Amino acid sequence: MNDDTKSVSTLLAPHFNLKATMSPTTIEEREYMTHVLYASAVGNLIYAMVCTSPYLSQAVSMISRYMHDPKRNHWKAVKWILRYIKGIIDIDLIFKDVTGEQKRIGYVDSDYAEDFDKRWSTTGYVFTLT
Repeated sequence: MNDDTKSVSTLLAPHFNLKATMSPTTIEEREYMTHVLYASAVGNLIYAMVCTSPYLSQAVSMISRYMHDPKRNHWKAVKWILRYIKGIIDIDLIFKDVTGEQKRIGYVDSDYAEDFDKRWSTTGYVFTLT
């Protein structure tokens, strides 16, 4: 089994410092990327995020920024996310209230200036009322 098919335990590893200017744009790299279905893979991840897995939103947001001109490292990040999903495909997340009372639950996640191109920070939050 090669490394591209093994599952991974982190959604987007810290070594993926994605930038628009990650690597020099060579003819060979451009030729390689013409055969990669980057936009299709990102679109499928967006569908998975919206329909089943909202926790993917941070990672999908990072990779979707480069759909106009993805580099090889951007593609590696997409494959990493797919490997993560492969490892958790059989895991369910169930929210259950055992007391029968209505509850408000909030979740938040953020990063500080993780967008290396514009130095923007990102925050996401979800609140549920059950």
